[in-house]
Amino acid sequence: MTEIPDIPLNDGTSIPQLGFGVFQIPPAETAKAVAEALRLGYRHIDTAAAYGNEREVGEAIAAAGIPREQLYVTTKLWNADQGHDRALAAFDASVEQLGFAPDLYLIHWPTPARDRYVESWRALERLQTEGRVRSIGVSNFQPAHLRRLLAETGVVPAVNQIELHPYLQQRELRAFHAEHGIVTEAWSPLAQGELLDDPALGRIAQAHGKTAAQVVLRWHVQLGNVVFPKSVTPARIAENAQIFDFELSDAELAAIEALDRDHRTGFHPDEMEIA
Repeated sequence: MTEIPDIPLNDGTSIPQLGFGVFQIPPAETAKAVAEALRLGYRHIDTAAAYGNEREVGEAIAAAGIPREQLYVTTKLWNADQGHDRALAAFDASVEQLGFAPDLYLIHWPTPARDRYVESWRALERLQTEGRVRSIGVSNFQPAHLRRLLAETGVVPAVNQIELHPYLQQRELRAFHAEHGIVTEAWSPLAQGELLDDPALGRIAQAHGKTAAQVVLRWHVQLGNVVFPKSVTPARIAENAQIFDFELSDAELAAIEALDRDHRTGFHPDEMEIA
């Protein structure tokens, strides 16, 4: 695999730009998929307590024999565990499941109706101050949620992990990130596969001898996003990493920009209240 570039974070650390996501991978299949990703050269794994497969991620990493300092692992605080003390306990539970502390810990959703994300953020600040986690961030936060965090705590998240793909480009939110030095991470980078038959993407892919998926992942990379596609198919896992040997032209980037239709495959953050 071509060496994956690192993206600097606002806390002085850095994060690999391409990772491997394990959302919706059943626990019984997770260790094998992560092992294959690590074998192929991935060094960034993204999981969450809600995925139910943190233990299997940890087992695959332990079995791989790769020095821990060469790996980057993210996990997330689930909605039901929000609140200062519950967040600290949830972090401990994730450490127990993984078998080590993650490099990056995120609040998974703001769940504004619960109104606990500020106190949860203070718990993450404490974890970072105490040296228990290198970096802290959020996921699915909209500009209003981020403004409140900054106003009430003054601590800027290192990243915001959001649904982002050519059909949902979130320009206002990405502009906010750029203004405040927050790295954008993309989940559902391929729109759950919905855009892989898009004619415009197909034409660009044909021009480069690539697949539509590789074109979309390259688009993310050229925007400066951190991206982590998921797959359990070894050939697809390898294919998703082959995106550093070509470049999209300005015209091709403009054609992809024109695909935006404000289409979500997941929940809107203001409506996500599942416990």
